[in-house]
Amino acid sequence: MDIDIAIVGAGAAGIGAARRLSGSGLKVTMIEAAPRIGGRAWTLDIAGIPLDMGCAWLHSASRNVWTGLAETAGVKIDRKPSGWAVQYQDLGFTPAEQREASASFERWTETLLTAPPASDIAAEALEPGNEWNNHIRTKVGYISGGVLEEMSAKDYATYEAASTDENWRLPGGYGALITSHLPEGTRLRLSTPVQSISLTGGGAALETSAGTLRAKAVILTVSTAMLAGETIKLPAGLAPWREAAANLPLGRDEKAILEVVKNGPFAPETHLFGNPRDLKSVSYNIRPMGYPTIECYLGNDSAAIVAEEGPAAAFAHAIDGLTRLFGAQARDCVRPLITTGWTRTTHIGGSYSYAKPGQAGARRTLARPFENRLFFAGEATSPLDYTTAHGAYESGMRAAGEALATLRPQPSL
Repeated sequence: MDIDIAIVGAGAAGIGAARRLSGSGLKVTMIEAAPRIGGRAWTLDIAGIPLDMGCAWLHSASRNVWTGLAETAGVKIDRKPSGWAVQYQDLGFTPAEQREASASFERWTETLLTAPPASDIAAEALEPGNEWNNHIRTKVGYISGGVLEEMSAKDYATYEAASTDENWRLPGGYGALITSHLPEGTRLRLSTPVQSISLTGGGAALETSAGTLRAKAVILTVSTAMLAGETIKLPAGLAPWREAAANLPLGRDEKAILEVVKNGPFAPETHLFGNPRDLKSVSYNIRPMGYPTIECYLGNDSAAIVAEEGPAAAFAHAIDGLTRLFGAQARDCVRPLITTGWTRTTHIGGSYSYAKPGQAGARRTLARPFENRLFFAGEATSPLDYTTAHGAYESGMRAAGEALATLRPQPSL
C-alpha cells in the first residue's frame, strides 16, 4: 500500500500529527503496536470509575492545549488545586518537618535555576548532609522517574522554569479526552508493530507485522526507549538520533490503584506521603474527585518494585504504608485493583523522558527531520514541555507541519 504520510504511534503526539494533517487531502495512515490508541495516555473504566493509568493531570493547565480542547468539546474540568502540598492530618510528617522538607526542595530547585553545578549533575545541587535529601530524591522520582546522579540539572531546570503551578484534572479521564480527539476517518492499524524502516527512492518502506507499507514521509512518535533500542531497525544514518534518544532515557513511574471497599479513615481529595525519609515512599492520592479509590504513585525506587517483584509486591508495599499511617484498620478498608507496568510494556519501555547530564541539547537533536523523509515527535522532542501530554501533542503538530512543508513546498516569491 502506498500512502503519503505514515504516523508511527497513536499516542498524544500521533494524534496531534493526525489533527494537523486532517483535511490536507493527503493519504495518511496511523500505525500502532498496541491494540488501543493513546500510548501513555490511557483511561481505563472499571465499574464506572475512570482510572487514568498514565498521564492524569493537566499540567500548566491555563496554557495547556488540552485544556482548550476539553473546553471546546464540553468536557468537564476539575480546577480545584491539587492536595500535593498538604499532608492529611499531618500523619507521619509533622508541620515543622513539612516546612523544612519543602524549604529544602525549594532551595534545591532554586540552585538548579540560578547556580547549577558545573557538572550538570542534578544530585550535586543537594546540600551535603541535609536530612531531606531522600525526600527530594523521592519527589523527583514522582516528577521525572529518574535518579538525580543520572539527571541533567539544566534539563530539569528548563522544565521547572516553563511550568506553572496550575494542575487540573478531568473527571472523565485525561486519556479519554486525548483518544477522543483522533480525527474521524483516520486510517488506523492497531496491533501492528513496525519492525524496520528503510529509505527508498520515493520515501520510506515500513516493514510491519502485517506487511510492507510505503510512504513518502514518516512521522515517528515512538518513545525514546524504542528509538534507542533494537525493537525497530532504523537506517544507519539515524545513529545521531538514536544516540540522542539514548541520552533521553525514560524514567520509572508506576501506579498501584486501590479500591476503597468500606468506610474507613480515608477523606476525599486528600494526600499523604508515606514516609518522607524513605526512597521507596509512596505518594497517596486519596479518593480523587470523590471516587472510591486511592492512587498510589510509585516513583523510581518504589516503581522498581512493580518491574522487579511484580504487582502483588507493589500492592503489599502500598498497603503497608497506609497501615503505618492510619493503623491496622486501614488494611480491611482497601483491596488491590490494578497496577500499571510501563517499564515492562515492550512497545513503550518506561514513563517519560529526562536528560542525562550534559545532554539537555539531545532534545533538539532528536526533533530534527532526517533527509526530509523521517520526522520526529513525542514528549522527548518538546523544547520546554517534555514529560507532558501537551508537549507531546504540540510536537506532533510541529512534525506534521514539517512533513507538509516537504511534500507541499511553498513557491518562492
